[in-house]
Formats: sequence, C-alpha cells, structure tokens
Amino acid sequence: MGRDSSRVAARAPDASREPETLYDRHGVLVVRVGDVVVKAHQPDRDYGEAFLERIKVAASLPDLLLGPLGPPSIVDGRTVTLSVYGEPVDPHKELPWEDAGRLLASLHSMPVPEDAPPWGRPTRVAAQVARLGDGPAEDEVRRAFATLPAWIRGEGAGDDRPARAECLIHGDWHLGQMVRARDGRWRLIDIEDLGRGDPAWDLARPAALYLSGVLHPDDWARFLDAYVEAGGPAVPDAAAPWTRLDMPARSLAIQIAATCVISAREDERPLDGPEQAMVDACGRISATGDAA
Repeated sequence: MGRDSSRVAARAPDASREPETLYDRHGVLVVRVGDVVVKAHQPDRDYGEAFLERIKVAASLPDLLLGPLGPPSIVDGRTVTLSVYGEPVDPHKELPWEDAGRLLASLHSMPVPEDAPPWGRPTRVAAQVARLGDGPAEDEVRRAFATLPAWIRGEGAGDDRPARAECLIHGDWHLGQMVRARDGRWRLIDIEDLGRGDPAWDLARPAALYLSGVLHPDDWARFLDAYVEAGGPAVPDAAAPWTRLDMPARSLAIQIAATCVISAREDERPLDGPEQAMVDACGRISATGDAA
C-alpha cells in the first residue's frame, strides 16, 4: 500500500480497517475501506459548484445512482469523496448487458432537475487526440478526428451541433460504471459527468466497440434491445439506431483509439488486437466517414 493510498484511505470513517486499492490509473485513486469507497479524483478537473450540483442530483436518485455521501474534501491538494461500496461487474461472469440497458433507460427517463449542470464530455475526444505523439497509428487517429464536426473538435461556436431533446445522462457510461448495491440491484457510480445532455452519448462507447468489431454483435443486441424495450429515449426507432448513434459512436471510437495508442506508447509495447481494431476503425472513419 503506497503512501498516497494510505493518506486517501485515512479519510474513511473507520480508518482502522485494512485498505484495499481498487483502482489507480489516469490520475484517479480509489481505495476501499470496509463498506466505504474513498476516491481521489483526477487533479485536472473542476470540482466546484457544478460538481456539488451533480452530487445533489445523484443523492435525489438513490435507486439509480451511488454518488458521494457528501461534499468533497481536500487531501494533499486532491479532491476526495466518500461513497458506499458496491460490488463491481465481474468480467469473468456473464456480463449484465440487459441490466445495463434497462438501467440507462431508467436514468434517461427521469425528469431533468432544474439545477442539473450541462454535460460537456465531447471535449474529451479533442483532449485525448491532443496528447498523441508521432507515428502511423497516431496519424490514423488524427485523420479520423478531422472528419468530426467542429463542435466535437472544440472549434467554432457550436452552431453545427444538432438540436436534441436533453435528458439526464451519466456522461461517461461503460460497464465499469455499474455496481451491485446491498439490495442486490445495480446502480451507476462515478457522477463527475452526470447532467443534462443527449442520451445517445451514454450509448456511444458500446456502439463504438460494436462497430469496431471489439464488442460481439450478440452482446450489443442484448444491450440495445433491453434499452429500447425499457423505453430509452436515445433510440426512438429500434430498427434504425444509427440515425442517433452514428456520430457519438464515431467520436468514442476515435477517443478510445487515441487512449489505446497513448497507453501502448507509454508502456513501450505494440498495440494488442482490440487496440489495433480501434485504430483500424479510425482508418474506416477517415476513408468513408462510417465507423462500420
């Protein structure tokens, strides 16, 4: 247990319990101490008024979200929150794609609180691409990025952004953002991007993985069918999901590919099979404008 983990764990109510590091990557440190999770958040993000509003929204929906137990504190200059521990998805068991679709549909169907902050996650695509170094894979990702609309690339006034009915969305959804609570039901965690926005972006990551050949078509169908059957508003027409999901899926494919390339270069290793598949998807995006 490193010094940082020990200092973060000391914020738990019962700091005498043996701490367990659950996650320590990308500037985020998550430590479990008994039934409490202590999280040191990324140091380069804003945890001001908007984050406090997100905590309030999460607290108002306890059947859907496991948010922080209260306002954040500061430990060695890092923003730290406490939350109740939930059992994460086990990657070695049957993945809960149907539960995931229903959970997201329920979140998207909630009335949007007046004070819910806006969601701005598409800017993450540009941020990841900006971190790329030099090389053939990096160039492939940049070419795909250049095909995205200006509002996603962070350029212009956003006049090309399509008008969409806003819902309450998680903002950074993947299976790692689901935990099973004490009552046996699934909840969403990590509410840093929770807010009002286009619900299609919550489906963008699995859509990107499916179109890139990383997510099996059966798993994608399980997820999407459950979401649509539960009344999820992101895909009004189940027979034509890509009218809403195409651009978010392309954007996430590019973001994931950039992340893969950066990680491989930092580890001084070649891209593995799924990582190369994401870069190949970028080649198809730049060549045809279609991630399929």
